[in-house]
Amino acid sequence: MKLKYTAAWVGLTAAAMVTATACGSEGAKTAAETADKAVDKADTIMAALSRATDRTEEVGSAEVRTTTELGTGEPIAMDGTYSWGDGYALDVEMDAEAAQLQDLTDSPTVRTLFVDGAYYYDIDPQPAGPLAGKEWMKVDGSAVFGESGAAAMSGGGGGSPADSMKGLKYASDVEDLGKETVNGKATTHYRAVLDQEDMGKFKEALSGADSMLNSASGGGTITMDIWVGAKDLPVRLEQEFGAMKVTMDFDRFGATKEIVAPPADQTGDLTDAVKEAGQQQG
Repeated sequence: MKLKYTAAWVGLTAAAMVTATACGSEGAKTAAETADKAVDKADTIMAALSRATDRTEEVGSAEVRTTTELGTGEPIAMDGTYSWGDGYALDVEMDAEAAQLQDLTDSPTVRTLFVDGAYYYDIDPQPAGPLAGKEWMKVDGSAVFGESGAAAMSGGGGGSPADSMKGLKYASDVEDLGKETVNGKATTHYRAVLDQEDMGKFKEALSGADSMLNSASGGGTITMDIWVGAKDLPVRLEQEFGAMKVTMDFDRFGATKEIVAPPADQTGDLTDAVKEAGQQQG
């Protein structure tokens, strides 16, 4: 079978992660340090965002429902586990047709892992080619984010909701939009608008020359909305930049299962093919 190597079936999966990585603490902190002294109201907001960031980082994992919109078709729903206590990882189910993976599986959903900087897609074994007899398709993060962007995300909690929220913690342009009920929970709604200098080390993942998501990201500002509920934990995190919009609803924090990569002998690696296709499309 001739595979359709397009940015869509890899990039759509990656979009939720990239927006979650869009704001790192490096760079953003410098901007905050040089900003004018905040007014009392802004100080109160920053204190609340700081508590939410610290608490999210502490819990280390969560069960999350994510919706990714690229403005090019049906939104992709991804439901499952995000972990950031010992490196960033995820284990989610997503709609196969919305992610344009229906040619590789008869299942309506595709289990997708992100472990140690690589994506793994649970597919049906193919009759020929690099996926012949394989249960999993592997694509290294460098094929999507570029070498620099992938390096920025490796190790630590890079890419996690907690890492994303560090941008909120140091942002200077923030608002308190008041009390709202989200998913049946009482929350306070905050908003921050961040420029490129606030993106920190993850800027390359969004705008690097060898990143698949360079054109989709728009290269401008990122609007981040967060609804903080009980125990200073987020109930919803929404990020929008360019044509991309990602909404993450947090159902449960902590006590999630360990996420591990599939066995190597059950995996077909398509990293080089995806990189080549990306270069041709560029």
